[in-house]
Amino acid sequence: MKTIGLLGGMSWESTDLYYQQINKMVQKKLGKLHFAKVILISVDFAEIEELQRKGLWEDAGIYLRDQAIQLEKAGADGIVLCTNTMHKVATYIEESTNIPFIHIADATAMEIMSQKITKIGLLGTAFTMEQDFYKSRLEEKGLKVITPNKASRKIVHDIIYNELCLGMISEASQKKYIHIVEELISSGAEGIILGCTEICMLIGDLKFSVPLFDTTSIHAQAAVDFVLS
Repeated sequence: MKTIGLLGGMSWESTDLYYQQINKMVQKKLGKLHFAKVILISVDFAEIEELQRKGLWEDAGIYLRDQAIQLEKAGADGIVLCTNTMHKVATYIEESTNIPFIHIADATAMEIMSQKITKIGLLGTAFTMEQDFYKSRLEEKGLKVITPNKASRKIVHDIIYNELCLGMISEASQKKYIHIVEELISSGAEGIILGCTEICMLIGDLKFSVPLFDTTSIHAQAAVDFVLS
């Protein structure tokens, strides 16, 4: 079994889900007392959030690059960045390490395409929904990506940072997300990407008329496929 390096803490709530799911998947596959070999570096998200807010993406990329290098030095065979938004600076990691980097958007695109879906709705932080670093990765695979309107994007973003990253689950916020998902479905979305690793905490267990693609679980499965390959 290979060792997976997890670069987390953005937020720790979703990193906890990664750790749980990866170990449960490995145990289910191998049985008994088998669990994943994991090296985890967890950052202080407040430092990352400040860089995001100030638009200092190069600084954020250098920061995460240095953490990824430490994972490689510690013996990781591959790296998983436990967040959607910070894949904006994924190239800093990919270009500075010599081990595989498992990209969350690639894993998600493969899962979507396996279900013969071509038009997909995307929820996430404002950075993920409004910038090209994530959408273009999906569109390169032939997917058509749609996002909520400006007002709804702000609602989705604010709930992520003000509630979900703090472990808060609100029924009122859940209803807002349900309404936004239904709007995307009405606009032709054949599925919905939960493109922030915390969103599954709020609506991941709900049923809609189209499938939800929980990027946390998809990414965790890609990590397991890698370590068991």
